[in-house]
Amino acid sequence: MTRVLIAGYQHETNTFAPSLADWAAFNRGDSFPAFIRGAAMQQSLTGINIPVGGFIDEAKRQGWTLLPSCWAGAIPSSFVTREAFENIASAVCEDVVSALAGGLDAIYLDLHGAAVAEHAADSEGELLARLRAIVGPELPIVVSLDLHANVTQRMLREADALVAYRTYPHVDMAVTGELAAELLARRLKAGRREPMHCRRLPFLIPLNAQSTWTVPAQGLYDELIALDRVHGTVLSFCMGFPASDFDECAPMVWGHGEAAGRAVDQLFALVAEPTQWQMDILPARESVVQALALAEKASKPVVIADTQDNPGAGGDSNTTGMLHALLAQGAGWRFPGQVALGLMYDAAAARAAREAGVGAELELVLGTAVPTFTGLPSDPPLRGRFKVLAVSDGQCTLKGPMMTGMTVQLGACACLEIEGIRIAVVSGKKQLLDRELLRMVGIFAEHMRVIVVKSSNHFRADFEPIASAVLVAKAAGPMAADPADLPWKHLTPGIRLRP
Repeated sequence: MTRVLIAGYQHETNTFAPSLADWAAFNRGDSFPAFIRGAAMQQSLTGINIPVGGFIDEAKRQGWTLLPSCWAGAIPSSFVTREAFENIASAVCEDVVSALAGGLDAIYLDLHGAAVAEHAADSEGELLARLRAIVGPELPIVVSLDLHANVTQRMLREADALVAYRTYPHVDMAVTGELAAELLARRLKAGRREPMHCRRLPFLIPLNAQSTWTVPAQGLYDELIALDRVHGTVLSFCMGFPASDFDECAPMVWGHGEAAGRAVDQLFALVAEPTQWQMDILPARESVVQALALAEKASKPVVIADTQDNPGAGGDSNTTGMLHALLAQGAGWRFPGQVALGLMYDAAAARAAREAGVGAELELVLGTAVPTFTGLPSDPPLRGRFKVLAVSDGQCTLKGPMMTGMTVQLGACACLEIEGIRIAVVSGKKQLLDRELLRMVGIFAEHMRVIVVKSSNHFRADFEPIASAVLVAKAAGPMAADPADLPWKHLTPGIRLRP
């Protein structure tokens, strides 16, 4: 029976962001499951909409025996610390050595692909190289990747096959794990690596332009799937994470199969046309003005993405630019109790609210002024009198299309209201990608007129179906909506900062 070791390492590194991903970040369980090793890893991640969950399901259908190693994930931030990476890499390598003694036929890794460690810019490539040195050149290693992976030549060289998500928001994570299992089955049947071809785009693609719910990406991934049908290939197009300052940060097209060269060249010709990737983003004030005007006539909420404080891209979910803009326009007076913002990461405020209890009124300082890529701090914290409308212990099981079934632990949480605006305040960092994260503090998105979400695009999967309109706002924060705003130092010469 085929014996496959499974492991995972997930981090999206914004090297310009303020907070490091230390070992504690991989053990908190706020945005991803806490570090877990051994049989408990397979048990806890089975049936969850993440890649390893999909791989486990397909492996069972294939009749493979799985050897669970460890799985580690932390919310996007700045560099992964040396300690964190070495702890994770050592655990996987130790488990591979042990597995070899009892018989090992293959390795599957659930990786992000854009993790930059303090001492290893291409940390996934480093992990793959260490594993390859242990198992030798013949044992198959297959990897699933996030759509935002910055795919390196080392990753492509050390792995037998890689496949990436095809949706953003990432609603196909488990499906991608299944694809990785199919690639492994192909590799095992062939007894050798399939031909691989790759081409890198010469420009960075802004994060907000990458949504597969809108053009151009929506149609381009349809073409990718059609090309696979024609050529019998498994193609991937990673649009990249455009805030990782190392030499191989850029979008990549690659594919596996006998006709990989032809298929990749055809897909590259479609995705490399630069003008299709350009987009406009609204200043904070203008986004609120437009949202309020739309909300007057709309029967469904208007959603505004606070993209530059997205904790799913390196922000800390604690800036106040959009909150100040809502207050300045009197949003809460126009729609009392029907304007919401979340998630605001402020553990001190959440704890104070929970201790005071529902109905209490508190003088608080909410939010934080953080360093931004411009060299200037974000907007100042908001000082004011807030009413506590609801409290929670922060345990929330997600029900939306992304990470369905996963339980997050956000600590003390509360709904605070000021001037008619309701704010979901949390003690753990989590992108607002699921309406359950608001419901846990008594905010029902469907009943709101305007909702500000600290997210760039993942919110669309659960919020766009209930929205009358979606706007993208550019309030001061650590995650640049335009990659050209960032002070790059290490990018390969010739890679353009704009399409």
